[in-house]
Amino acid sequence: MRKLLDALYDGAAWLAALFMIGVLLMVLLSIVSRLLHFHVPGTDAYAGYAMAGAGFLALAHTLKRNEHIRVTLILGKLRGKAKRALELWSLSAAVLLAGLFAFYSVRLAWQSHQFHDISTSNDATPLWIPQIMMAVGTAVLFIAFIDEWVLELRGQRHNNEGQETHHE
Repeated sequence: MRKLLDALYDGAAWLAALFMIGVLLMVLLSIVSRLLHFHVPGTDAYAGYAMAGAGFLALAHTLKRNEHIRVTLILGKLRGKAKRALELWSLSAAVLLAGLFAFYSVRLAWQSHQFHDISTSNDATPLWIPQIMMAVGTAVLFIAFIDEWVLELRGQRHNNEGQETHHE
């Protein structure tokens, strides 16, 4: 199961990287088209869709690599059962919020598909297409938070809170 979950997180991260390449391509296409005096409609919109896709798809991988920003002001002062209780409470809240975020993201994409919503820009993209990446990203984040919650419950979760990265 661990290999499957890690593959899911890594797959979402690779997809996020591809979307970042998509952002780059849209920006380059926009620049080149202006320099050569032709217009490609929708490049700004597609760059935005790709950026949103990259951001949402990278969430779970970032969480699992301990790269999310955590406020450990109180947590750093606690030890033993109190620290574990606060971790479980925090992860429970995160599971709930991520679950709600995933549910409503999936629902939004589904409703956009049902109602044939299209973007207001001149490209008239069906909105469910870019919204799918938000739905997938939030669903994978929800799974990652459940994973973290279960690991904490079993006492197998590794926190690198003392290994903060310092940039000079």
